[in-house]
Amino acid sequence: MTTTLPDPLEDDQPEEAVSVPAPVPLAPPPEYRYRRAFRFRSSLSALWRSRGIIWSLTLRDLRASYSQEVLGIAWALLAPLTLMVVFTFISNKVGKIPTGGVWYPIFAYVGLLPWTFFSSSVSSGGTSLVGNALLNKVYAPREVFPISDIIGSIVNVMCATIALGVLFLIDGSWPSLTSYWAIPLIVILLVFTTGVTLLVAGLTVYLRDMRHALPLMLQLGLFLSPIIYGLDKIPQQYRNLYVGINPLGAVIDGMRRCILYDSAPKASYTIIAAVVSCIWLAGSFMVFKRLETGFADVS
Repeated sequence: MTTTLPDPLEDDQPEEAVSVPAPVPLAPPPEYRYRRAFRFRSSLSALWRSRGIIWSLTLRDLRASYSQEVLGIAWALLAPLTLMVVFTFISNKVGKIPTGGVWYPIFAYVGLLPWTFFSSSVSSGGTSLVGNALLNKVYAPREVFPISDIIGSIVNVMCATIALGVLFLIDGSWPSLTSYWAIPLIVILLVFTTGVTLLVAGLTVYLRDMRHALPLMLQLGLFLSPIIYGLDKIPQQYRNLYVGINPLGAVIDGMRRCILYDSAPKASYTIIAAVVSCIWLAGSFMVFKRLETGFADVS
């Protein structure tokens, strides 16, 4: 008895299924990109554990900015000093701006110091995530990059404060004894600046046009903030709304009151600025952490 084996070449034999690998997506699906649970306490804990990375990034940026330069850190003084000279020239040509008996260069420079810190922090920190080679190499919360730029701006503005002491010596005057009120104003400035910087940094990753719009917005903000002029130029009925929209107005006005006029900052303006700054920081931090999941794929 003979048995015939099936011919493997016959067409009626069943074929084995061939598995084709699925294509690898280039980016996370849009419906999952922004869906991330936000836990405020755990986010703050992760940020605190990354404080060493923040310090390292700050030192690296400062060395890269001022190494092999003739003037070095003295460049931090040039921006506010140049603006102070320009504003003084405008004040002399256009008309005397009332300063309450204070020498105008000091009046303008006290307003320029908070603005210089704010604008440099937003400008550098707002674009710190775009094209950053360390974004996929450093395991840390992404907010460490804009925060390190903010700390670098603190160092720069502390160096720029030296020029204020020189201006007082030239004028033959001294800061008022109420200058200690500048401490809570500095805290408000830091909170507001951090909130705006985080929001701009997160949005710039997805909206690249922000890199071109940001310098224009900062230039506009320079003239909309009470730097060339005082807060008294804003009509009385709109001042609370003004400091609510722009807390820098309350900070600059409070700085001038406590350093130049021997009085405390106005309580209503300070409270409004403090509340709005905290809202900015909390809201911006939440938005930043929501957007964080797609930074590595988009930037």
